[in-house]
Amino acid sequence: MMGLIAILTVSDRASRGAYADAGGPAIREYLAEVLASPWEPREAIVPDDIGAIAAAIEAFAAEGCCLIVTTGGTGPAPRDVTPEATEKVCTKMMPGFGERMRQVSMQHVPTAILSRQTAGICGGALVVNLPGRPKSIRECLDAVFPAIPYCIDLIHTGNPSPPRLETRPERMVAFRPQDSV
Repeated sequence: MMGLIAILTVSDRASRGAYADAGGPAIREYLAEVLASPWEPREAIVPDDIGAIAAAIEAFAAEGCCLIVTTGGTGPAPRDVTPEATEKVCTKMMPGFGERMRQVSMQHVPTAILSRQTAGICGGALVVNLPGRPKSIRECLDAVFPAIPYCIDLIHTGNPSPPRLETRPERMVAFRPQDSV
């Protein structure tokens, strides 16, 4: 089954057209580089607004996306509300994703401690919040992506035709326990 993957850019300026979105294209390029299995992107740009972000995440999950990757809105500024919107619509939070992303980011920049990336499960989708800078997006995805395909497998346990994300082994090996294949 082809995986539907949503890319959600959260930015007041980009949603108004006053700023060129760099985060969404960086995620799309990363996924094209890493994924070997067929996938189809769904994309949106929304303002830094809890209601708009939550509605977009829920809509992508209802559409059947197995992975929803957000970019932007994870800092401490008053308008940075992506983690709150994610928590609002997810039934389970996956704090290890944020912990790992901050751990890796701290090796590159001391202000990474200010980032509030997180992840959770909304319907049949894993939602992963990333920062907005393309360089940081790549570093964070490299840190957590090896676990993403197996997480999606687990979310879809019992599904007769689950989505299955496969990575390009020359670029990245996704971790799956031996008995899960």
